[in-house]
Amino acid sequence: MEEKNIDNLRVALVHDFLNQYGGAEKVLEVLCEMFPTAPIYTLIYDKERMGEKFSNREIHTSFLQKLPKFFRLRFKLFLLFLPTAPESFDLREFDLVISSSGAWSKGIITRLDTMHIAYIHSPMRFVWDYNEKYLRDERKEKWGFIIRPILSYFRLWDKLAADRPDHLIANSKYTKERIAKYYRRESEVIYPPVDNNFQFPISNFQSISNDQFSNDKKNTKYFLIVSRLSAYKKIDKAIEAFNKLELPLVIVGTGKEEKRLKKIAKKNIKFLGYQKDEKLSEIYEQARAFIFPGVDDFGIAPVEAMMQGIPVIAIRDGGVVEIIEEGRNGEFFESSMPEVIADGVRRFCEKEKSYDKNYIKQSVEKFNEERFKREMEEYINHVTRNMKHETEK
Repeated sequence: MEEKNIDNLRVALVHDFLNQYGGAEKVLEVLCEMFPTAPIYTLIYDKERMGEKFSNREIHTSFLQKLPKFFRLRFKLFLLFLPTAPESFDLREFDLVISSSGAWSKGIITRLDTMHIAYIHSPMRFVWDYNEKYLRDERKEKWGFIIRPILSYFRLWDKLAADRPDHLIANSKYTKERIAKYYRRESEVIYPPVDNNFQFPISNFQSISNDQFSNDKKNTKYFLIVSRLSAYKKIDKAIEAFNKLELPLVIVGTGKEEKRLKKIAKKNIKFLGYQKDEKLSEIYEQARAFIFPGVDDFGIAPVEAMMQGIPVIAIRDGGVVEIIEEGRNGEFFESSMPEVIADGVRRFCEKEKSYDKNYIKQSVEKFNEERFKREMEEYINHVTRNMKHETEK
């Protein structure tokens, strides 16, 4: 490989789906800032749902994009075709390909002299440690005799696909451990970037809060969830807990669980749907604490909350364990059972006044975008130099 650095490599970015906005898409945004001319390859791109996000980028989609919109919105009907979609991308002209993968994009096929670095958000969650839970949580147990063989096929493909990248980057130590267990591969940990530049515009958000709950001043602040409304996020368990606590809870986000969650929520729980960053900053400002009930590989939203000085109440599992200092920037509960979540909230309320907003902000400064860019650049330069030296031997 010629002597090249990050500035003169021909780079492509590959991402699973661009049809909803979440933590993985925030990582892709920062990679786009690092590589402003790099095209994006993705299985499906929904311009309407993504809005202005990535609208100025050159985007290449897979053959799945040619499906009628009705089917693109229900791409799980074509699960068996998903492994072949990333394999269809033509990436021959690039020196470096960076895939942002929670499932599929690490399965791309590249030339022998093209370096492929996969940033792993998670080993394919629904086929590994979430296997049987997937059937229960998605309420598909009666179809288990069909789905289980499909999941076994995906496990085989996922293991083979994980062997294709030259290098793997994990988004947390927790993900690194799962990569080692399921893929039998080493990985470097580079925490994802979190925007620490939220600006709080002068607003009348407190009156909005009052309108949504009551005119009682004690209800002008609320507990907050910002999340995709997916089954594995365990938002339903948090809702059940707050139904019993009768404390105000605001939920920001959309997803296929939204209708079901709204049905089980009482009047103390409000759904705000998707919110732009400038409005989200106002929503964070009035929160008492952030609730994180599901096991996740990192958890960008809890870090966003802490960057605003908001403590986090989370399950003691997954990547969030690497973020929370119990009693200083948050509290843990031991399981996602509603009663256990409720007990964690009560413990927080007892010591709420002891939390230092400035300390909470300082505790997560290490997760900023500048750090991510620096560590990624150093890592890419390191592995490309090593690749050149290996080819010269």
